[in-house]
Amino acid sequence: MRDGDIDDSDIPRLDKSFWKAARLVMPEPKDRLTIRLDHDVVEWLKKAGSGYQTRINAILRSYMKARLEESTDSRG
Repeated sequence: MRDGDIDDSDIPRLDKSFWKAARLVMPEPKDRLTIRLDHDVVEWLKKAGSGYQTRINAILRSYMKARLEESTDSRG
């Protein structure tokens, strides 16, 4: 799909009031490390296109949040 084919008529335009309330949020710093992953896992991640390392991070974050929620639920 080309950008021109996207209907954005329902999205309000940003005005000065939006930018007055906007604040800069810097991303968390990343740690550089080396890990060994199974070849088929890496190939599967790469099939979706560029950004496979970001996807790995998202998958790990999702797993981490689920475990944190489990530990919180088991206490309550």
